[in-house]
Amino acid sequence: MNEFIDKKVVITGGNSGIGKGIAKKFDEEGANIVLFGRNETTLKQTCAELKNATYIQGDVSKIADLNHLYSKTGKIDVLIVNAGVAEKRTIDEVDEAFFDHIVDINYKGAYFTVQRALKQLNDGASIILISSVAAHTGYHGHSVYASTKAAVKMLAKSLSADLMDRKIRVNSISPGYVDTPIFDRRKSENPNYVADCSKGVPMGRFGRPKEIAEAALFLSSKRCQYIVGEDLIIDGGLINVHSS
Repeated sequence: MNEFIDKKVVITGGNSGIGKGIAKKFDEEGANIVLFGRNETTLKQTCAELKNATYIQGDVSKIADLNHLYSKTGKIDVLIVNAGVAEKRTIDEVDEAFFDHIVDINYKGAYFTVQRALKQLNDGASIILISSVAAHTGYHGHSVYASTKAAVKMLAKSLSADLMDRKIRVNSISPGYVDTPIFDRRKSENPNYVADCSKGVPMGRFGRPKEIAEAALFLSSKRCQYIVGEDLIIDGGLINVHSS
């Protein structure tokens, strides 16, 4: 494509999972990558795997950390709002601390990741928000997580309206099951976890980070200049396809 050579791409939560997959894809396209995350060890490891990447350590739920991030980035062409946490509790198990933890990272973090970037974003920039299929249907134990991801999906529409005069496009991606470290604990507890979950996916498997990365690259490209405020579900047919 060549259009991302020397373009500045900032990725929150870019040190593992989907964020790391997106970082690798943009790196292959010649972009200058800035990774932002809480774990300095994995930030360093990911940067070492990329050709042109730097990192800044910080927490998306802390506005001072976001301000520090953008004081170091320079102008931004693509912003990937990926940082998030996924934890299950049924409504009777949710306490205020749990609620605040999920909301602070997934929703407040996403909102202010965009807001604090406004002065650094070039006109015509692309913003990709990572939502979830949990924003599209009800899952047991996911009332807090799912509602934050539904809020993120809605931000793609509302922020697009706010930023239309600058030609900044905001879209979201809603991944289904994707094979990332977020499932490591569940795999350790149940060796058949992936196989069991894959039975409910029409394509019969978990997605791969690189498949989400391809979509993020496409939505950020010039080929998608008429796509704005959209949410792209990438879930192997989990939500929309029922084969039996």
